[in-house]
Amino acid sequence: MSESDKYPAESGRRRFVKGVVGGAALAGVGAAGSATVNSLTTSGGVGGGATVAMTIAHTGGPAPRGLPQIPVRVNDEGYLEGLWPEVQTVEQDGFEIEVAREELGGRTYSGEWFQYCGIESQENVQPNFESDNLFRAATGTYDWQDETYDAGDRIHVDDFDDYDTWGNDVGNDGVGKPAAVTWRSEDADSVLNAVVIRSPRIEEAAQEDEWVDASTDQGFIAYLNVCTHFCCIPGYKELEESARYNAEDGAYCVCHQSVYDPFTLEQALFIARPRPE
Repeated sequence: MSESDKYPAESGRRRFVKGVVGGAALAGVGAAGSATVNSLTTSGGVGGGATVAMTIAHTGGPAPRGLPQIPVRVNDEGYLEGLWPEVQTVEQDGFEIEVAREELGGRTYSGEWFQYCGIESQENVQPNFESDNLFRAATGTYDWQDETYDAGDRIHVDDFDDYDTWGNDVGNDGVGKPAAVTWRSEDADSVLNAVVIRSPRIEEAAQEDEWVDASTDQGFIAYLNVCTHFCCIPGYKELEESARYNAEDGAYCVCHQSVYDPFTLEQALFIARPRPE
């Protein structure tokens, strides 16, 4: 449990949705990418600007904010799918542009959540990029996953039956069973790295919070796995070293020791970079 939880450990309760994280988040646009900082406030692209995103909580290290959540559902065949917002046309700076944006769980879910670290230049975050939005296996992270899937295989709910007991000698067992995945990356020149986790904590939270109920399914939560500090790839329950930073049951970025809590969600206010024209 993170220090920012509203309720003490002995209460058995957690606060899963926290208030807006601002300040440093507005300045923390990342050091890498295809757009310069100056372009953030110009009309050099489309979309972008001040954005409120739902993220897994940032709990330590230099990252300016949490990792953007990907709303998830289990489809009728049992495969895990990341939801992409509906495409609509809006006016910006006197021009009509297309954005991916919709209301979900009482909040505005937008493709702009993922427009940082140069990702805004990738074709798979363009509003009209055609994708089935299914999560597909990435290999080399978790032994259970490599024994079950080949790279590119669809992720199925049945392979998470032991989610409430699973462990890998990092942190506590039964916290949540993860899979390293790609999203909206089929037939694309670039990859969106993500993590899905099935956890009893998410099931519990979905019973108490409208957003968690709308953005998760059967205990599954997902997030884009690109550190908001210097665009590295964090790991959830991957390294014993993470215990030194109280991150053994969280997502830990080995590059600069940023830590995230996948089981606490918070709003983050930041500047989403504009997409190239």
